[in-house]
Amino acid sequence: MTARTHKTRSAAQAPNSAPARPARRVRNADIAAVFEEIADILDIQDENPFRVRAYRNAARVVGGYGCDLGALLAQGQPLPKLPNIGADLAAKIDEIARTGTCELLERLRKKVPRGITALLKVPGLGPKRVGFLYRNLGIKSAAQLLEAARGGRIRGHPGFSEKLEQKLLEGAQVELERGGHMLIARAADIAERLIDALKRAPGVKQVVAAGSFRRMRETVGDLDLLAVATDARAVTERFVHYEDVEEILAQGETRCSVRLRSGLQVDLRVVDEDAAGSALQYFTGSKAHGIALRRRAQQGGLKLNEYGLFRGKRRVAGATEESVYRALGLPWIPPELREDRGEIEAAAAGRLPKLIELADLKGDLHAHTDASDGHSGLAEMAAAARAAGLEYLAITEHSPHLSVAHGLDADRLLRHAETIDRLNETLRGITLLKGVEVDILEDGRLDLPDDVLARLDLVVGAVHSAFELPRARQTRRILRALEHPCFTILAHPGGRLLGERPAMDLDMAAVIAAAKARGCFLELNAQPQRLDLSDEHCRMAKEQGVPIAIDSDAHGTAHFAHLRFGIGQARRGWLEAADVINTLPLKKLRPRLRACFRR
Repeated sequence: MTARTHKTRSAAQAPNSAPARPARRVRNADIAAVFEEIADILDIQDENPFRVRAYRNAARVVGGYGCDLGALLAQGQPLPKLPNIGADLAAKIDEIARTGTCELLERLRKKVPRGITALLKVPGLGPKRVGFLYRNLGIKSAAQLLEAARGGRIRGHPGFSEKLEQKLLEGAQVELERGGHMLIARAADIAERLIDALKRAPGVKQVVAAGSFRRMRETVGDLDLLAVATDARAVTERFVHYEDVEEILAQGETRCSVRLRSGLQVDLRVVDEDAAGSALQYFTGSKAHGIALRRRAQQGGLKLNEYGLFRGKRRVAGATEESVYRALGLPWIPPELREDRGEIEAAAAGRLPKLIELADLKGDLHAHTDASDGHSGLAEMAAAARAAGLEYLAITEHSPHLSVAHGLDADRLLRHAETIDRLNETLRGITLLKGVEVDILEDGRLDLPDDVLARLDLVVGAVHSAFELPRARQTRRILRALEHPCFTILAHPGGRLLGERPAMDLDMAAVIAAAKARGCFLELNAQPQRLDLSDEHCRMAKEQGVPIAIDSDAHGTAHFAHLRFGIGQARRGWLEAADVINTLPLKKLRPRLRACFRR
């Protein structure tokens, strides 16, 4: 097997010449990633928070925009007017689309140690803490973080308890073991474009993603692709010459490995058609699920590997995954369940859940418009929800406590509700519900008067501040909020932002029990940086009979596409359609929502 490396094109330009376009097309996600990195570095440097927020908002606007901005600019068209994007940010979008980067990012990178932003992937570390550790302890890598935590040098500093130090030690260990991870939505964008390119190679019959991506984990460390083709060489050549390849790590006749410009490592295997199912099962994992299956095979006198299921030298199954599971006396187990958490026993007993599917959703109960911090108007959001196949959409603007999101006070909220009523008179095929995403204050009170909340269809309560309260206080805060007579849904209950902010220290068992007693619902927020509830807590809620609302938290028309990631998380949590409140048609949903309101 030979290895070789691709050199990337330089973005440096001669004086007075126009910047050259990068070797690949720059997409919205690439532009958003540049803005996110700028925000991270500025935050680590403790720069003006309004400047940091401007870049984070720009990343969200561009990342969720429905039109390919790079393609528009390449065609010589002007940049569309984007919400909260002024002349400076618009110029940077154009610069990134032309060069793949921007001068500000390159300048900022020179001011901080290479790779320091990778520390943001350690649970418990946000930009402020990373900046503090760097400035005060010289920590600029996961290895240095691990060493400092082991030596007890972190505890005692402001905001760093002994408990947090232990959490950082464990997180640094995990990060060193697994390397960098990417949000599932970003990985999906990369995987789908790459798979589409490979499918156009001569002789290709099938290309599928396996590994943690297929299991719909929240983040992906690398990407495993399997191809079935009559001409393996044509597929591997197409793979290593794909436009986003930064470096070829290894190249053989049927196996290749590359690193993409995004930093993601992708491994490709070309497999025989009669072993495609066993290979897909093997490389989907998880490791624990595979070990349990192989143990079951051994107990039946069989041998299971990536090439098939064998009795002696005779292959008895392998062309499809179904054939492998069937030969082991099991029904096919959905990939999202393959974590060795009881799925094999449930399959053997005929108790596998009929997992929820995206088509089961009838509506979305958490969305924003440009009346607060969204990017689109009411009519646009309604049309996009209808196009996404939904029958109803709850408009839930922020409340005034979240001032950075232009939250609505009581008067503005009631006027907004009247506007929704008037618009509903003209809409066809979609109904808008009147709601609010109201802040849960530090003491558990809600951020709007009771008489105002009572006039809405639903009240979505959310924590947006004081995330680091001690466990007992944080739990009391949430329990008090749940007792409010108008409380309907607890939004993103853990309060986490993957790679940026850990979940709150919260007694989730107590919260779930209180939600059950109160008769309200918990949200599974499908926004890819949240995916909150976790899969474990989804399953806990299911077992306690607490309904879940799978919501997009859409801030723009493109964000309803996030629902598929929420469905993936729900499936990992063993949820069925009956466990999810917004699988109900509107006629049946309305009385369930009203039942949450205590008169």
